[in-house]
Amino acid sequence: MGGRVLPPGEAEGDDVVLSWEGEPAVAVRLPHLADSLDHLLADLRRRHGPLHELGRREKQAVVRVLEERGAFVLRHGVETVASALGVSRFTVYNYLNRENAAREVK
Repeated sequence: MGGRVLPPGEAEGDDVVLSWEGEPAVAVRLPHLADSLDHLLADLRRRHGPLHELGRREKQAVVRVLEERGAFVLRHGVETVASALGVSRFTVYNYLNRENAAREVK
């Protein structure tokens, strides 16, 4: 997700400090949510190659992974994913609706 590990002494505001045996051991700086989607897409590109070159089933699988990770709660999440996949927003919504319908049947 793009977090950074820091020495505990460098922790600021929203950083998370983790302790070991009661002593601060490490701080983690989490990215802004908008940056997280970019990190998720970059990770998927490393795994699958150029996302716009994937077939329909692979793109549906990518949308499923992104939905599980909360990508579509972000503002402009659908638009960002559609652009990365080389499809329309309508297509991404179709993939999401298809996935949700499949869950309801189970």
